[in-house]
Amino acid sequence: MTDIRLENISKVYGSGPSATVAVDDVTLWIQSGEFFFLLGPSGCGKTTLLRIIAGLIEPTAGRVLFAARDVTAMPVEKRNTAMVFQNYALWPHMTVAQNVEFGPKMRGVSREERRELAQANLARVEMQTFGRRKPNQLSGGQQQRAALARALAARGDCLLLDEPLSNLDARLRLHMRGELRRLVKSAGTTAVYVTHDQKEALSMADRIAVMNAGQIVQVASPQELYDRPATRFVADFVGEANFIDGRVIAPGPPMKIETPAGTVLALRGAAGAGPDHLPVGAAVTCCVRPERLTIAPAGQGAADDAAAPALPATVESMTYLGEIRQYALRLRNGAIWKVSVLSGSCAAIPVGQEVLLRAVPQDVAVLTS
Repeated sequence: MTDIRLENISKVYGSGPSATVAVDDVTLWIQSGEFFFLLGPSGCGKTTLLRIIAGLIEPTAGRVLFAARDVTAMPVEKRNTAMVFQNYALWPHMTVAQNVEFGPKMRGVSREERRELAQANLARVEMQTFGRRKPNQLSGGQQQRAALARALAARGDCLLLDEPLSNLDARLRLHMRGELRRLVKSAGTTAVYVTHDQKEALSMADRIAVMNAGQIVQVASPQELYDRPATRFVADFVGEANFIDGRVIAPGPPMKIETPAGTVLALRGAAGAGPDHLPVGAAVTCCVRPERLTIAPAGQGAADDAAAPALPATVESMTYLGEIRQYALRLRNGAIWKVSVLSGSCAAIPVGQEVLLRAVPQDVAVLTS
């Protein structure tokens, strides 16, 4: 295991007015043994950053350190990293076992030892009976497991994964999330995983760095990222969110915010900042997740509740999704909010019904950017 430090990493393609900044002054510390995710939309720079760590791309500026050792100028074959690619990149002319043995063979490991390594790592991914097959005789999920076994057998200082589940069907991808995390954590290696799939990152990561336009916007645990997003971009990208702008009319806790749809109380500021630090009159954006809202017909609850003031709304539509119903509600300022409720928790509310929305203060995140 080793920790990875990135110091002021930038990557620029081209020069002058036509230059493209792929990675923009990124500084990051990935701890030893951590399962770390780089999450962001297509083109945000996450794969470029991963390839800089691997040594496949040379940064324009900055340093890459493995356990305090500067490897910025070190070629890829000397960095002792193992990589799992999106398309698996298995050698088609080799058997599965030969693919897994390839890394140890290149390091000069004896035939007997590398065969033992191959069998041990194929067993780890439950592929020990497929060693004699060629990659084209495997399913997508089996190829993914074989590629992971090959990476683990290489015994690199770190494991780098570039969207390894993206080519699997939805059902298998869901199953492999837990399996992959279990395998990586049991191997005890430092792993860096690139994905654009928010649920994948939230369900597997120890920590996540959200990237946008070549920069890291926020680094946090999955729960902190979801509950306390640092910016509107993070809140909107990581799961669904409802937003409304307003101004602080009374300091906290809880802070009172006046919005065009009504009064909102909040206890949670963005990561690293408490809402009590915001002055009266400050312009803010309130963020509430759809499942954190409660909904009731207007005639079935008091509109006045000091602990959680209600926002009047009208049901615009309802979508049945099996375990949940998702409502689209129009607030009195015209904004559309989503609310998710368990299907069995209450009777369906018809379209056109006047309702009251509530969120307890600890479920309202306050964003200032």
